Amino acid sequence: MSSTELKEFLDSKVIQYNKYDFIESDPISIPHQFSVKQDIEIAGFLAATIAWGNRKSIIKNANKMMDYLGNSPYDFVLNHSDSHLEPLDDFVHRTFNGLDFKSFIRSLKYIYTKHGGLESVFSTPSNNGALQHHISKFKSIFFEIDHLSRTEKHVSDPLKGSAAKRINMFLRWMVRKDNAGVDFGLWKDISPSLLSCPLDVHSGNVARKLGLLIRKQNDAKAVQELDHSLRTLDKEDPVKYDFALFGLGVFEKF
Repeated sequence: MSSTELKEFLDSKVIQYNKYDFIESDPISIPHQFSVKQDIEIAGFLAATIAWGNRKSIIKNANKMMDYLGNSPYDFVLNHSDSHLEPLDDFVHRTFNGLDFKSFIRSLKYIYTKHGGLESVFSTPSNNGALQHHISKFKSIFFEIDHLSRTEKHVSDPLKGSAAKRINMFLRWMVRKDNAGVDFGLWKDISPSLLSCPLDVHSGNVARKLGLLIRKQNDAKAVQELDHSLRTLDKEDPVKYDFALFGLGVFEKF
């Protein structure tokens, strides 16, 4: 395909998959249960954190997380006591367990009470403006309080080579605004043009078949390469193509 044909093809796939009925079978369905900004942020962050493995299992366990939080995540984060955290010991999703869950709740309280909330931390200017630097800074702030070292692996750091797929996905949810009601567009201080594609096995394989990505590993360097390719297709909204790459890979086995 020529570059024009490739863009037309991917644009058509964005239209096909970036629509409201995408929500039901995707982890983004978890934050869509809420209407208050902080509830949406916290629900989205927790759902994105465990978004690896079987999608049905992800959604099932993310809903369990919300149940543990009384389906009022912001209120729980701000007002919980140690006794409120004890039931969380029973939670497990793959390698993310109750100890990690409790640590995340404590760190989220720290983020909201001492740093102005998730949006404020991610929107803090970095030296070069790249969101991957923002993610790294977020991780350092998130773990400023006492925590188990095992929990650190559940927040990726692009500056240490990670593709940071789950955090990039969460940022897409919060920053990108679409006309279909899928992505929220809650955060106004970050431009959608700075977002990076949530790179995983499916999107990576499709991107390579389409010539958008050469690097074989799904790591931070691959994210940078894919960023460049997608921004040549749409510099204002490059991560809309996440819907195309994901849909082609998961639903069409491209």
